Amino acid sequence: MENKNFHRTIRVNATPEEAFRKIAEVGEWWAKKFVGKALYEGDIFRIEFGTTWVNFKIKQAIPNKKTIWVVTDSYLPWLAEKDEWTNTEIVYELSEEDGLTRIDFTHVGLIPGIECYERCEAGWTRFATVSLPKFMNEGKGLPE
Repeated sequence: MENKNFHRTIRVNATPEEAFRKIAEVGEWWAKKFVGKALYEGDIFRIEFGTTWVNFKIKQAIPNKKTIWVVTDSYLPWLAEKDEWTNTEIVYELSEEDGLTRIDFTHVGLIPGIECYERCEAGWTRFATVSLPKFMNEGKGLPE
């Protein structure tokens, strides 16, 4: 079986500049418990869902084109390997396509066969393909 990183593509009615900035507003579309900043290279932030938490650092930020979040530490208590996300990367690549902004979302390291995959796939599908576009298109996401 080929190991494929989790990937989804969405298209939003926003400019690449708007989309780039709204991705960084993590508390508006992903985790209500968001502390820090997520816009510029070097920024650090943390998200929490109950006892689950993840720390990130922005590894790369090319305005209006690409941002990469690296997981510097994580605690997912419902997994045997509670830091399974640590050292994985979340990549957003933006491009213009037919008057919309295309966002290619990839969680590098989230691959079929790891313990988190099924549950994390469902979570990311909800946040990356429902909540994030809703926030970009309508101004209100569905963070938890």
